[in-house]
Amino acid sequence: MTILSKVEQNLKMALKAKDKFLVSTLKFLLAQIRNKEIELRGTEKKLTDEMVTGVVRQEIKKRKEAAILYRQGKREDLAEKEEDESQVLSKYLPQPFSAEKLAKIVQETIEQVKAKGPADFGKVMGAVMAKIKGQADGSQVAEVVKKALS
Repeated sequence: MTILSKVEQNLKMALKAKDKFLVSTLKFLLAQIRNKEIELRGTEKKLTDEMVTGVVRQEIKKRKEAAILYRQGKREDLAEKEEDESQVLSKYLPQPFSAEKLAKIVQETIEQVKAKGPADFGKVMGAVMAKIKGQADGSQVAEVVKKALS
């Protein structure tokens, strides 16, 4: 089952359950996914699960940033709403790699690209990110790569 079909199915269930919060969150996510589809029109590309995952990550990031701003503005109610939406959206992300598995992938990649030190950071990061395809946060991967190369 694709992520898109999972979101659509959960939206139908939320509509039946009359869960206004979940309905609004999922409708907004679907709108962003549809915008991505529209963006791809005219190209040969089809919407993939990785692209949908990218949209979900983008929306989670927006909500986390909004929550921070709301807290600075002393609007705790709105900050909590943003965090709740972020939690709903995170259910549509693939299971993240464990720290051990990520470290193992980084080490294998370093050996494959024959990286010798911190100067090869970009080469290693590119190769690792291509392998994991959105199953780990870029900043988390960067931290592991820096540690492994130093």
